[in-house]
Amino acid sequence: MNDQTSKIRLLIADDEHLIRGALEALLGLEPDIEVVASADNGVTAAELAREVQPDICLLDLEMPQADGLDAAKAILEHGSPRIIIVTRHARPGVLRRALAEQVAGFVPKSTPAGELANVIRDVAAGKRYIDPEIAAAALTAERCPLTDRELDALRSSRSTKSVQEIAEQLFLSPGTVRNYLSSAMAKLGASSRHEAADQAWQQGWI
Repeated sequence: MNDQTSKIRLLIADDEHLIRGALEALLGLEPDIEVVASADNGVTAAELAREVQPDICLLDLEMPQADGLDAAKAILEHGSPRIIIVTRHARPGVLRRALAEQVAGFVPKSTPAGELANVIRDVAAGKRYIDPEIAAAALTAERCPLTDRELDALRSSRSTKSVQEIAEQLFLSPGTVRNYLSSAMAKLGASSRHEAADQAWQQGWI
């Protein structure tokens, strides 16, 4: 891959400006990779992906407005680029969620740029790459005991204050939301919905 037309077209999304800038500079030096767009949040990443149609989207997991997995889902609704998730916190349950969203690569932020470039090449060639340590942790992690609706309620609890606001966000009645939250708290042995939400987040379920 030496000519311009055969380069792997890459979109990078990371809310940490220094990291995003370093990735753009280092990966841009690779002769077969071209950085065609960059974003600092998941919503912008999805919008740019629709505009520029990259071959690969390199998405940070933890981003404002929409995280890497939400961005991946939105991107894949309007195109077919290959998705690589990069994360500093490799919570085991996140890998299962990533695979469910058809993510093709999952790597820690500690991955050297040269190694990351090789992962990008492999994924662009149709392969899948999962960091071995993350894969091993995911295999030994406990299964999520919560239902999808209980997870939705806990997810909203992390960013929304009142049960009424959660109910409006999920198009449910406040009583139904309370039932979901109470059930989730009981299953996790948590004393509050915020504690339950933190536990679910730590496990990577939300």
